[in-house]
This record gives sequence, C-alpha cells and structure tokens, in this order.
Amino acid sequence: MAHKALDGIISGDRHASLDELRRRTAKAASALHEAGIWQGDRVALLLRNDIAFFEATMAASVLGAVTVPLNWHMTADEIDYILNDCEAKLVIAHADLVDEALISVCAGRELVVVETPPEVSGQYDASRPTRLSNALPIWGDWIEGHEAWDRPSMQVTGPMFYTSGTTGQPKGVKRLPISPDAVKAVMHRAAVSFGIGSGEVRSVMTGPLYHSAPNAYAMQVVGEGGLLVLQSKFNPLELLELIEKYRITNLHMVPTMFVRLLALGDDDKRRFDFSSLRHVVHGAAPCPPDVKRAMIEWWGPVIHEYYAMTETGFIAISNSEDWLRYPGSVGHPAPGVTIQTRRDDGSQCDPGEPGEIFVHSETTGHVAYHRAEQKTAELRHGDFVATGDIGYLNEDGFLFISDRKTDMVISGGVNIYPAEVEQALIGMPGVSDCAVFGVPHPEFGEQLVAAVQPSEGAEIGEGAVQAFLKERISSYKVPRIIRICDTFPREDSGKVKKHKLRQTLFGEIAA
Repeated sequence: MAHKALDGIISGDRHASLDELRRRTAKAASALHEAGIWQGDRVALLLRNDIAFFEATMAASVLGAVTVPLNWHMTADEIDYILNDCEAKLVIAHADLVDEALISVCAGRELVVVETPPEVSGQYDASRPTRLSNALPIWGDWIEGHEAWDRPSMQVTGPMFYTSGTTGQPKGVKRLPISPDAVKAVMHRAAVSFGIGSGEVRSVMTGPLYHSAPNAYAMQVVGEGGLLVLQSKFNPLELLELIEKYRITNLHMVPTMFVRLLALGDDDKRRFDFSSLRHVVHGAAPCPPDVKRAMIEWWGPVIHEYYAMTETGFIAISNSEDWLRYPGSVGHPAPGVTIQTRRDDGSQCDPGEPGEIFVHSETTGHVAYHRAEQKTAELRHGDFVATGDIGYLNEDGFLFISDRKTDMVISGGVNIYPAEVEQALIGMPGVSDCAVFGVPHPEFGEQLVAAVQPSEGAEIGEGAVQAFLKERISSYKVPRIIRICDTFPREDSGKVKKHKLRQTLFGEIAA
C-alpha cells in the first residue's frame, strides 16, 4: 500500500512535506543572507543524501546564489582547491565529515554543520565525534532562529558542478543567463528525458546528490510536487522494498545498479511488486547489452536511457523499443538538440562514419568553465559544444558511442581522469614512468588500472602503490589493478602507447 505521504522528501523515518520544505527554505534563505550570501555568491555543500541538501540548495536559489556540491570522498586538499577556485563564502557539511583538516581549509569562510541523521550514520562510518564542531552553527537551530524570507526571489542560475579534464585540474561548469523561452525549452527537455512531468511522481533517489544528473533529477521530482525517497547508500534489496512500499513510479539509475539488482536471488526478484513503475531512466555510463536486455525482460518496457554531459545537459534519449530496435544505441536527439559527428577537418561525417560528437541546443552557447577561458574556448565551437566522445549516427539518426577522444574512465557511473592519477603516481619514489587506463568490468563498466615502470634497481610492490595514492587522491580514484612493467611500448616521441600496453597486459578484453 502506498505511504500516506504524497509529496516532499522521505529519509529513513523522517518526512518533510513540500509545505515544510518551503517553510524551512524561507528561513534558511534569511540565515544565508545574514551570513553574507547574495546573488552570484557560492555556497559549497559537503553533504550526503539528506533533506538538508534540498533545504540548502533551494534557499541558495531564492537568493540567486550558486551551490557547489562537493564529492564527500575528496581529500582535504581536493576540497581546498575547489573552495578557492569557486571562491566559496560558506560551507555546509555533515557533522561526521567535519574534522581538523576540513576546518583548516574552511578558514576565512563560514562553516555550518548539519547533524548526521541516523539513517545516514548507519550506512557509513559516521561515528566521528562532533566535539570539533560544537562551536560551529548547527543547521537546524541556525535556520530556525531566523524569520522567513519574504522578499522576491532572485534569478536562479543553478548549481556549479566541478568536472575534471585531461589535465586533472577540476573545472567548474557554470551557466550564463539565457532567455525565458530558452529556460522553458530546457525544462521541457529535462521532463521528457527524465520521464517526469506527466502524472503523479513517486521516486527513490538511488545516487549521490553531489553528481549533476542525480541532483537535477531529484530537484525536478520535488519541483513537480512529487514524493522523493532518499537512499543514503544504494542497496538493491532495499530498493525493491521501497518500490513496493511507496508504489514508486519513476527511477534514475546507473548500469552498476542494474548489475546488482540482477545478481539478487530469484526469490527476492519475485516477492516484490514493482508494477507501479512507469519510467526507469539510466545514464552516466555505457550499459552492457546483456544487462539491459535482462532488465527489460524483468521489468518490462519501462527502461529508458539518456546520453548527456554536465556541460551540455541532455543530448540523446531512447526508450526500450528504440534500444531493442538498435541495440547499443544511446538514442535519438533529445527535444531541441542537434547532434553532429565531424571529421578532424571539421566536415560532417556520413551516416555510419565515426567522428567526434558535437552538440547544439539553446544552452550550448551559454556554458563556460569558471576561471578557465582557454578550456571554455576548447569546449565551445560557435554555438556547438565538443563532447570529446567519438561516435556515429545511423541512417535513422540514432547515435552510437564508439570511443572517447580523451582517456577518461567511467567506473560505476563515476568519471575518473587518468592524468590526475598519473600526476600523483609519478611522484612516488622509485617510479620511472606510469600509465593509467580502464579495462572492461562486468559490474562497474570499467575498472581502473595503473601500469608502473620502476626506476633502475627499484623494487615496487602493488600494495605500496595503492597506499601511496590513497594518501594523495580520493579512494575511488585509486586503481584496483596494479601492473609492474619493465618497459612500456612508446611512440617515437617517447609517449606511451596506452592502447598497445592495454592489449599486451589484458589481451582481447581490452582491445
């Protein structure tokens, strides 16, 4: 039977109705403004999936401020770089993530602490004492101590997400102002691509809100007056329970979640009712064909897909019928989007001919990287944006992704840039050279590999490489596979031939 809560957000045993969200958002806006936040200012969010994430995001929007969601797996140095680059004035963080290192990098900025709720603490090692934060404002008390904001809302610009590039330096993706008509077109495209906007929506948030797609999806569900149930951490069996309990209609997922669902026992798959599902959309990473076919056979033709990037938004979309007709395709252009594949000389490719993928929509001429003019120039080609992916359009206009122009690896729906890992690894004593790349993985899509060439006479162990990297980069960026190599295949220029190295080490699976 459906839960009595028909709108708002549910997290564990807590429920915040839309009316309650609006009330707390108005108070939070006043609190942020008193702390010096106004139009265009940046507010960094170091928060797990929690109701407070929505309160902070919505309050910042009222003021025309920009939220900067931070991946809470990042090290203090990585957080410090982003805070300085975006010039954040205020940081909002869960109590268990607040330690001496975070307090240090937040020096000179207001730091507000959100008490870590039990449903989140139970999923993570969130037992760190909060004595360090005792002198800091506590979110709940802080906002309740203010009157509700009653002035007109400012123009909303949306969050600024940081995405890495081949240089390994994160770049903030910011939106420049667009016309009201363009805003309507963007909202329509999102509604169609996400499958939200037609009828009552009840959804479960399965992914972390610091990622752009889950963030946009969650905000749209709430914005449409729907019910959003938060998972603190993805659990396939719990998801099936939530679908039945709340009569869930819509989901946003990544292929890794499909793999884990399919790995459940037959009894678990049969004992839950998921007939309420209308639209299950996935993206972020390539989905293995056998996995997608198995999900369609299990859940029926409710499986949809999108191809997108933070810089452009939605590019292509497909439904189950489209995919079964063109297996492997990521779909046809989303509403209002033009897709071109181009040769190296800039001319357009013929149907079936691979080339770099370029995209145009109402927003592609209004996207930029924060404080990175050269990177913005490389991204934008007139009103088109270069995706960095290689693919082709078939005769019917369906897009197929065949390769990536950059070395980016997508593992479990998370983008990892080898250059950043290599930059850290080359500083390890005894390392002469290194090469980082991805190989196929049945659950995560790709798995990160580091090939290491020791200096003459040096002895390097695989465990030592991982331990060295864990002290310098986020744990999810640390390669799970380490290979020690006497030599690397190289170009005449000395550049490592990664493709050949990958084939030498892993054979046909990496070809």
